[in-house]
Amino acid sequence: MSKSSADVAGAPELQRRMGVPDAVVIGLGSMIGAGIFAALAPAAGAAGSGLLAALAIAAVVAYCNATSSARLAARYPASGGTYVYGRERLGDFWGYLAGWGFVVGKTASCAAMALTVGSYVWPGQAHAVAVAAVVTLTAVNYTGIQKTAWLTRAIVAVVLAVLAAVVTACLTGDTAEAARLEWGADATWSGVLQAAGLLFFAFAGYARIATLGEEVRDPARTIPRAIPLALGITLVVYAAVAAAVLAVLGPNRLADAAAPLAEAAIAGGAPWLEPLVRVGAAVAALGSLLALILGVSRTTLAMARDHHLPHALAAVHPRFKVPHRAELTVGAVVAVLAATADVRGAIGFSSFGVLAYYAIANAAAFTLAPDEGRPPRIVPVLGLAGCLLLAFTLPAASVASGAAVLALGATAYAARRAITARRGA
Repeated sequence: MSKSSADVAGAPELQRRMGVPDAVVIGLGSMIGAGIFAALAPAAGAAGSGLLAALAIAAVVAYCNATSSARLAARYPASGGTYVYGRERLGDFWGYLAGWGFVVGKTASCAAMALTVGSYVWPGQAHAVAVAAVVTLTAVNYTGIQKTAWLTRAIVAVVLAVLAAVVTACLTGDTAEAARLEWGADATWSGVLQAAGLLFFAFAGYARIATLGEEVRDPARTIPRAIPLALGITLVVYAAVAAAVLAVLGPNRLADAAAPLAEAAIAGGAPWLEPLVRVGAAVAALGSLLALILGVSRTTLAMARDHHLPHALAAVHPRFKVPHRAELTVGAVVAVLAATADVRGAIGFSSFGVLAYYAIANAAAFTLAPDEGRPPRIVPVLGLAGCLLLAFTLPAASVASGAAVLALGATAYAARRAITARRGA
């Protein structure tokens, strides 16, 4: 087996502390987050009454990606996720491109999640609250993975309770049947696929389990169990919430909703739930932000070990056993973006980068031999095709910006290789 980033001579290693429950919680904290509060409205705008079909398509692609990622993570249990898998199975360039797409796309997602916190907690000072949230959660991550897992567990519990209350209110209210009769939006295949790409933004958190492979106990057993468990729980929750919100609002009203779940609670006859939903949305965004910073910093660590990013970022704290320089750098960049950026458009941009990341993961999984834990061939084939299809049916602006960022990364890679070759000549 090829050496992982952590096996390179002299490279500091992280500490294996997480079991299956903690890994599942990290995945849930990444997926059952602000995505369910933010992605339903734009997805409904694209798919209309085909929203649930879009959710199903996103779920199938996510399942294929999760299966491929789990098999690869068990084979290569090092920080970096598909950055490592692509490098080991397809070559250095493809690993680099996956890591580049993940770091850039997810850094934008971090800023979007931070701004979501600010818009719910204090709309008039959203940017200031966003920066404060980034600083606070970067500090939590800095002090060790165990504290992160405990905080994520509390966040997931709160969000699940709020979502359960919303679903109950929607399905037991008197307006559900009336809203159903109002559904009149036409669903097209292009709209459903675009909505599936947008909804994929909310499913992508299972990558966090794989990127933490170097901090998981018995990764060959833990990761293949944790990823499907986290994804399965998330699918059940999302399907229940989407069906309930559609039942009371219908697709047209849902598409225009600024705060879909809060409006659904009111329409379902439970206006007292609105402030709780807003608190739940803020807490959910915090959970997503916490896990996002965690995952981006680990991929940054892996790329820094291989000198694709400044090697100083590969340092591991002697006491807390975390990539402290990578975490501080990621936190600083996200804080700047949160202070200056706009949350609109970040979902599509992030989805394009993450879909490219998983396309490479599926291609890497296809090369596994049977004795290496290869999944059934149809899984990576369907996952690769699904990722490419959803990526290029996203809104045109998201495709253009995402493709430009990947091209920039490829150009930087080529320039670095050329410089290295000249020095060696």
